[in-house]
Amino acid sequence: MPRSRIYAVQVTSGQEERTRELVLQLLPDVVTDCYTPAYECARKISGEWRTVTRMLFPGYVFIETSDPAQLRDSLRGVPAFTRLLGASEESFLALTDDEVKWLNAFTNIDTHVVEMSEGIIEGDKVIVTKGPLRGREGLIAKIDRHKRLAELEIQMFGRTKRVRIGLEIVLKRIGETQR
Repeated sequence: MPRSRIYAVQVTSGQEERTRELVLQLLPDVVTDCYTPAYECARKISGEWRTVTRMLFPGYVFIETSDPAQLRDSLRGVPAFTRLLGASEESFLALTDDEVKWLNAFTNIDTHVVEMSEGIIEGDKVIVTKGPLRGREGLIAKIDRHKRLAELEIQMFGRTKRVRIGLEIVLKRIGETQR
């Protein structure tokens, strides 16, 4: 039996969770796992900061299967837009080992959620003290302190993609002063 691999399936943006539930319900014999990776971030709701989750890859559902051809055929029976990413009708693009390693390193394996990171800024250097970005500060392309987000550039789906994950900067030191 071929080994199980993870495939990205394009779905209607905003319908990721509904499509995931349909796939799990209608294709239990074909699908080993089906999930929508998400990330935690802080949002101000009614004047109060709360932790919420957002889609890490809007418009995509990740499906683990050992038979991508059967998956493609079975997806036609799902009453929602689904398109298995691939180079052609017979060639399917599974996530590479590096892409899977990235997902496993950043997301909680059980929930598939990238948890919120926390850090400080000293001069022009970011130091992450807690969370999945700890020790991986070099991956940060941009920080939005007001929205409490970090943008990373990663290789996913065969191209460079910018993803956002939660990063709260709790302290900023400029020389001897603090903010």
